[in-house]
Amino acid sequence: MSTSIVIPTRNRPGYLESTLSSIVPQARAHGCEILVVDDSGTAETARAVAEHAGVRYVAHSRPLGANAARNTGLQGTSGELTILIDDDVQACDGWLAAFLSAAEQHPRTEVFAGAIGALLEGRPPRSCGRERPPITTLELGPVDAKAEFAWSANMAIRRSALRRIGPFDASLHGQGEEQEWQERLRRDGGGEVLYVAGAKLLHRREPRDARLRALLRVAYARGEQSRRFDLRRGAAPSTMRELATLLGCVGHVLRYRCPSGLTMVAHSTGRLREARAEGRQHLGGEPIDDFLSGESGTVAGLDRLRRELADRATAGREVLGGGRLRLALAAKRLPQRRVLALGVTREQHRALTEAIVTELKSSRHAVELHTADPAGWGKFENLNALLEQHPTDGYDWLIVFDDDIELPHGFLDRFLFLAERFELDLAQPAHRRASHAAWQVTRRRPRSVARETCFVEIGPLTAFAKSTFSTLLPFPPLRMGWGLEAHWAAIAKQQGWRCGVVDAVAIRHLAAPAASSYSRERAIAEARAFLADKPYVRADEAQRTLTTHRRW
Repeated sequence: MSTSIVIPTRNRPGYLESTLSSIVPQARAHGCEILVVDDSGTAETARAVAEHAGVRYVAHSRPLGANAARNTGLQGTSGELTILIDDDVQACDGWLAAFLSAAEQHPRTEVFAGAIGALLEGRPPRSCGRERPPITTLELGPVDAKAEFAWSANMAIRRSALRRIGPFDASLHGQGEEQEWQERLRRDGGGEVLYVAGAKLLHRREPRDARLRALLRVAYARGEQSRRFDLRRGAAPSTMRELATLLGCVGHVLRYRCPSGLTMVAHSTGRLREARAEGRQHLGGEPIDDFLSGESGTVAGLDRLRRELADRATAGREVLGGGRLRLALAAKRLPQRRVLALGVTREQHRALTEAIVTELKSSRHAVELHTADPAGWGKFENLNALLEQHPTDGYDWLIVFDDDIELPHGFLDRFLFLAERFELDLAQPAHRRASHAAWQVTRRRPRSVARETCFVEIGPLTAFAKSTFSTLLPFPPLRMGWGLEAHWAAIAKQQGWRCGVVDAVAIRHLAAPAASSYSRERAIAEARAFLADKPYVRADEAQRTLTTHRRW
């Protein structure tokens, strides 16, 4: 039987190299093709690893997600049996032979689940043995048997099923990616899964990733993702049940003095936080529109004080550690750019406006700056009027700013350097912790320089690279512009643009939150009418971070 092995990867060359070292010899012995699909969008290290191993390699132009990578692999291979594995595994002896034997002995079975063990290297947290490993495993014993689902870390699918059911759902990320496809297969009358005990591999975590802090971070994110998937399927438990589960996990840790059990606490906390976010997305018992975040983002009282102290601590670490100076020096290497900066400013924010203008004009880049008084017009009506008077011809960047923000010293030089370093077409600076910010994805993340995201906001400061001018300008004839950012995100996906939030140069949104100076109902009505016949990205996808860059 012709067989293909597809390995999606993203920014993990060390893991990939180890995976290929255990897979390639078995594949060559059985005449199977291997295709590595790189979803990093920028890194070239995976190409070198794949070429050194003598296997085929294809790359996405930007991160699209694991399911998109699997679909690319399925399109680029021809085996009647396709084996999907992750890039962080180690195949045991006889792994491939067991899959091939099972496929031959069970010709009517279309999905095969290989056994998955856990391999935490270094000094992982101590476990009491009562909890499941903090990474994906599947161990149903030494004998082949029926299984509920196969996991994409180690599964085989007949191409006949793929032709009938279609590709994986590329809109899913993190949880449910392979499960949703198998559920579609079952609705079609198939979907029986055979667990193949001999097709075993080990799911690895290198020492730095097997530490408790790293495991907790991953478990928390997976908890959020699993809750979203359950909600999508209509199988999400109530918030109270999620809370009860969390308390049970805490009880386990305390009763058995089990540090490893904290990963269950983190996973359950992620689920509970997502459930609470869902609750905030209901007003008067009715769900709000799917292009809104569901939060005002207002910070006040003791919470504001706590956030301000955290911001000051972060700034202190940047200065004392030399990170801010190194970034400022690196930014001088970027050739001078022509920047058009436009803003709608109000008299009550004159002092803030003057500070913004002074900071932007202090840049080493050639900045031309123009502002307009609202004069009864909406934000985007005013911006279009400014664009008509000051076209973007010849400019490298367009900066659109609100009049109620505080910019850090040396903002524009560092911001543009990082935006171009990570090839962003649409970019915004992150919000400080003590900033009004309705979208959690835009708040500054610790230990992050910049993040590739699914969207950027319409304010309080947005940067457009010249690659976007012909498509996005002039702006649609909107007053408030709600929903426009969701439409931009859909266009970015179609065009292959990169969107990103720059954490290293976070700003502060000082004034009242959105809709405090105009009617929220009118803003939402305008957005509904605008998006009625246009593609847009839903709020749950907009909150997703695709890639985090911790170094520049």
